[in-house]
Amino acid sequence: MGYSIRLEGDVRKLMKRLKHYSDLDKKHITAAMAEAVRTSTLERYKQEKDPEGKKWKSSIRAEAEGGKTLTDTARLRNSIRAKSDASGFTVGTNTIYASTHQLGEKGRKITIRAKSSKGLVFKIGDRWIRKRQVTVRVKIPARPFLGLSDDDLQEIKGTLEDALGEE
Repeated sequence: MGYSIRLEGDVRKLMKRLKHYSDLDKKHITAAMAEAVRTSTLERYKQEKDPEGKKWKSSIRAEAEGGKTLTDTARLRNSIRAKSDASGFTVGTNTIYASTHQLGEKGRKITIRAKSSKGLVFKIGDRWIRKRQVTVRVKIPARPFLGLSDDDLQEIKGTLEDALGEE
């Protein structure tokens, strides 16, 4: 999964001007922007909000156990990384299920297979059922955690202005 973000307005002008400053440490500047966006992404994740500030829909597990959404093992949150070089930066994750949580799942069928010879055991009503595999329809609401907020854009703009010596 990849995202491309186009910055417009004053930030775009500043990026164009950056190309003329060959002695600037562009790698250091993009590293600062990347870390700022990664940090704000983790903060929003902690607050269970998308980049626009909208609260995520609580997960069934979080409601049942009183925990936090998308934080049972913290694997997804802990996988969020920033990379940068002189040409730009990315903030993202390589977990296979990240796109499902970012974009949601509207009802795709998946097959769950037992990992042991005991099979899958679950309760329906008053009866316990044992199966080798089951096919279920997965519906997961989108819980966007990656993206740029208005504050992120202001932080990027401020970093660029500082690099160019502007106020």
